[in-house]
This record gives sequence, structure tokens and C-alpha cells, in this order.
Amino acid sequence: MAKIFIYPTTSLILSDMVERFGHEALGSALGIRERLQTGGFDSPPLQITPDEPKKGLRWAAVEVPSGVRGRMAILGPLIEQAEAAIIIEDADLAFGCMGCARTNELLKYIVRHRGIPVLDLMYPRSESEGEKFVAAIRDFLKSLPGGR
Repeated sequence: MAKIFIYPTTSLILSDMVERFGHEALGSALGIRERLQTGGFDSPPLQITPDEPKKGLRWAAVEVPSGVRGRMAILGPLIEQAEAAIIIEDADLAFGCMGCARTNELLKYIVRHRGIPVLDLMYPRSESEGEKFVAAIRDFLKSLPGGR
């Protein structure tokens, strides 16, 4: 079983596909769940503690907006755990909304420079593209150690 970083990180569809093929999906739900289950979490609408932007300095410079650093404090550790990644470009909002363009650019940059296998796909716009999309993800996941 490989740990697969998914982008958009909020995509439940992509997360489900990864798990169906025997791998662990690493996305924002996992990072946020860990924070909710530990003490010291006082701002549910913000989904971060006051220290999160400081922790995010590991992945983003101090000049970067605190929202980017806060998101990176959640997603950066997931990228470090990842053994592979799936990146979907131009995804429909229903597939997984990602609100911060600068964080998105930084996430993709860090993933691509980790040296792990990455599957880059465009979001499908037709039924035939959708079939090729699912097949490409299936083939990628089956090629990884522990895939089914």
C-alpha cells in the first residue's frame, strides 16, 4: 500500500478511487481530522491553530500570506509522507474546490520536485474522457507497490 497525495486535496472522489485500489489517500480531510482530534484547536471555521502559520514557514517564506502558510502547515507534512501523487488540473468545483491559487501553485511545485511518481491529468469534460481518466488513474495506482 502506497501513500498517495491527491490534488485537489479536498476531492472525495479521488480519495475514494485511491482507496479502492488499495492505497492510502493523503488529502486535506486527513490533515484537518488530525487537528480536530488533538487538543488546542479553538477555531473550527479557520481549521488551524494560531501556531499553524508559524509551522508553515518550513514550506513558505515569511512574506507569503499567512493563509498560505497555514494551509501548508496542514498539507506540507502530507506531501512529505507521499510516495506518489495524482494531480488533476482544471477540476470542476464539485470534484474538489481549492480556494487559494498561491497555495495550489506551491503544492504542485513541491510535489513535482519531490522525485516521486506523479500522474498529471486534465479533468474530463465528456463521458469518453471520463472513461480514459478513470482508466489512467487505475493503471497508475496498479503500477505502484501494493496496488490491486
